[in-house]
Amino acid sequence: MEHRGLDADGCFEREGSLGQVPGAFAGVVAAARGRIRDAYGRRLHSAYLYGSVPRGTARPGRSDLDLLLALHHEPAGEDRDAAEVLARGLDEDFPEVDGVGILLYGKDTLLSEAERFDLGWFLACRCTPLLGADLAEHLPRYRPDGLLARETNGDLADVLPRWRRRMREASTPDEYRRLCRLFSRHLVRTGFTLVMPRWGGWTSDLTESAEVFGGYYPQRADQMRAAAAAALEPVADPAVLRAYVEDLGPWLADEYTARHGTKSPRARHDRQDTH
Repeated sequence: MEHRGLDADGCFEREGSLGQVPGAFAGVVAAARGRIRDAYGRRLHSAYLYGSVPRGTARPGRSDLDLLLALHHEPAGEDRDAAEVLARGLDEDFPEVDGVGILLYGKDTLLSEAERFDLGWFLACRCTPLLGADLAEHLPRYRPDGLLARETNGDLADVLPRWRRRMREASTPDEYRRLCRLFSRHLVRTGFTLVMPRWGGWTSDLTESAEVFGGYYPQRADQMRAAAAAALEPVADPAVLRAYVEDLGPWLADEYTARHGTKSPRARHDRQDTH
């Protein structure tokens, strides 16, 4: 039987580790550890890596560095300003990374009941501890079921209007490429979690995610494969973005709602895309 990212009990295995960080990224990870400590001091509870760097699949000069910081309190303006300075400094000082993203949350939010099957799952299953005590010790084990599908990506219908607004505000090739990467990743992740309970497993590989999705929705398989390719090699083409927000996105949102329902209401956070 295929492994599919699960342990012998059918629960998610935590992906990534510091031991899997490619040698080319060891310097930026070490710098991130030191700079996070300096920037936040006692305000910081713990810090985590996620994405291709701790999974060992990052490509020098092409991949970004993704960090999640858990604070003892809910983030304030000075915390967000520090994250912006930190991200910009790492991006400028280390050419091996193409952008640095920092998620910033209070530890109580990450451990809250409302976020148990969204941010909590994300931290426990997709984040690698970098600094401090691991909050995953306070979270349950997770399975690839419909509840997880609903609470992670069951809000695409609410996301699409924000995407349309960001498209209207974009005007440069770099802005279009950034949106292409963001939209493409989100759509592929959502397409995968749509079918995740039926497939019975987890993958963070975007190409594999698109292939798994295509096995259940062959009529949309080519679109999802193209989105996976654009997530890895984003293009500065507004037509690609329009196709996402006018065709693939609305269809996917409707199909997701029909199969899994919509994400439970909660206080909205200023969050980057995690899925």
